[in-house]
Amino acid sequence: MTTTVMGTPDTAAPRIAPGPRGHLLLGVIPQVRRDTLGFLLGAARQHGDVVRYRFGPVTGHLIVHPDGVRHVLQEHVGNYTKDHFSYRLVSRIAGNGLLTSQGSFWLRQRRLAQPAFHRQRISAMAQGMARTTAAMLERWEAPAARGAPVVMVEEMMRLTLTIVGEALFGAALGDKAEVVGRAFNVLSEQTTQRFRGLHLLPPVLPTRYDREYREASRTLRGTVMELITERRRSGADSGDLLSMFMLARDEETGEAMTDEQLRDEVLTMLVAGHETTATAMSWVWALLDQHPEVEAKLHGELDAVLGGRLPTAEDVPRLGYTRMVVEEAMRLYPPAYVYSRAVKEDDVIGGFRIPKGSWVDVSPYVTHRHPDFWERPEEFVPERFSPEASAKRPRYAYFPFSGGPRQCIGNGFAMMEAQLILATVAQRFRPRRLPGHVLAPEPLITLRPKGGLPMHLERRTPGRNAHSGVATEG
Repeated sequence: MTTTVMGTPDTAAPRIAPGPRGHLLLGVIPQVRRDTLGFLLGAARQHGDVVRYRFGPVTGHLIVHPDGVRHVLQEHVGNYTKDHFSYRLVSRIAGNGLLTSQGSFWLRQRRLAQPAFHRQRISAMAQGMARTTAAMLERWEAPAARGAPVVMVEEMMRLTLTIVGEALFGAALGDKAEVVGRAFNVLSEQTTQRFRGLHLLPPVLPTRYDREYREASRTLRGTVMELITERRRSGADSGDLLSMFMLARDEETGEAMTDEQLRDEVLTMLVAGHETTATAMSWVWALLDQHPEVEAKLHGELDAVLGGRLPTAEDVPRLGYTRMVVEEAMRLYPPAYVYSRAVKEDDVIGGFRIPKGSWVDVSPYVTHRHPDFWERPEEFVPERFSPEASAKRPRYAYFPFSGGPRQCIGNGFAMMEAQLILATVAQRFRPRRLPGHVLAPEPLITLRPKGGLPMHLERRTPGRNAHSGVATEG
């Protein structure tokens, strides 16, 4: 394979890409541990659109230009596999689901799962999303009355886990929600710690730390299997994602998913379907707090379209600025800030040799700041995502949900969920950062605000002239 992209002449011999020298033995590991985002952004700014570095014994390349990202994620996706330690860590929680599986098995699972994410089915879940968010706001009344802060990352995690759990299991989750939440939190926190510390060994040691991981994994998997068994026994079609997965049949063979496959797909949806949205929404609140002019424009749209009522699926297309706020937050702080792949065969990107057995990284955080495609890239400007402005950019200048055949299957679910959460909360509260809290990104498994983002809750009343389209602040 000797494909070239990014304008390199076909006759040019492939070169070795430039990059930082790094430590003699560890390469760039110390720099990545010290400041992951600073390393990625600095490497791109100093060395260009293809950057070579050594990560311990492994050679890696950061691919920055949208053409190169398209090459990796779409045009030559078969050459860039998920045989990477980051996916091995996730597979310990989610098994062999859509996020981690590969090849023909992944393709079969994708075909089986796709109908569950049809736009009409997702729209049917909107009422539950808004209702669950409204229930959170009722709980917020007590801390708001006392002037007590809430930890926004924790609040968003709890909310999105409830939303995804209800979408997967419907009413069947019931009192198991708390058990699932506790077990998932242990696994998520430990996976974050193991990822950050590059601890690649499985949790098999007789230590308290590894024992807690194993117990949480057994609890989570056991609870999910119990729900699957109960649904099999009842034979009921509850209209939730679990029922859709169980009813799905392979077009070629007529086969359904086994219980083990169902378990892994459900666990994948829990892993991928709640932390990313929770992280994105946490950044939305932080950025709105910093940009009152954007917040005022958002409130104006919500007042004009909703007038204080809960949003519905039918409202989502009318909440254009609400969507732009979410998209711009995910440009600046994409929850999945880097995607890593293993290189199957020798390749060439941008005139630079990409050798077999190496790794490539594509980073939304870096590409979303590429100065050729984003003017004033560090500023929060939702208008960048107007239909007219978006149409002028290359497809892979913006890819918070990855892209190509491996693009997140739940991106439509996540975007509708984020818009409904934002529209519901922002009509009733203005979250405000605690004085003295320093806002900074923390690159764990997802790109969270460091310190959990403690915020006070200011009450807000929708404008009196909402239905006329003239908004007033309350």
